Amino acid sequence: MKLYYSPGACSLNPHIMLREAGLKFDLEKVDLRSHKTAKGTDYYSINPKGYVPTLQLDDGQFLTENPAIVQYIADQKPEMKLAPPNGTLERYRLQEWLGFIGTEIHKAFGPLWNPNLAEPEKKATQDKLKKRFEFVARNLEGKQFLMGDHFTAPDAYMFVMLGWAQHFKIDLSEYPVLKSYQERIAARPAVKAALEAEKA
Repeated sequence: MKLYYSPGACSLNPHIMLREAGLKFDLEKVDLRSHKTAKGTDYYSINPKGYVPTLQLDDGQFLTENPAIVQYIADQKPEMKLAPPNGTLERYRLQEWLGFIGTEIHKAFGPLWNPNLAEPEKKATQDKLKKRFEFVARNLEGKQFLMGDHFTAPDAYMFVMLGWAQHFKIDLSEYPVLKSYQERIAARPAVKAALEAEKA
């Protein structure tokens, strides 16, 4: 398998998952400005949507979109329990979290990437995101991870989103449960390895 990624992007999510699963994979960096890969390939020829992540499977097919990719990765190594079994209510709970993170948090960051965003719109976006993170904080009370005491796919995704919150200076200091959660994930060997690899 090969993961097409860009440092600091949401592709860190499946990158962490590949390492958590212990799967063999290659990385290829994508420049999202030029839409060229590190090997000089036109990235649109790989993913016509033009954004990361894209996972190239061993049979040559391409899989896109974070929720699909991370569930695919989890299902390659079911013994790692990175996602509950298909057909169980717990699996739908995992999809519920992935959907919430993708649509209500990840997409909500969109305006903040615009350097010309006016201050009132910036503040409104930050306030909206803070409410979403407050919901996450409430759900983490008394739990190690989003699905309970075991790290699963939505935790990798949430870790990336908490990093973005820091990048955009969204003050989450009133939610200490989020800080300890983020630190717990950051300490995982797979997470450290993914972050280190993306610095290269």
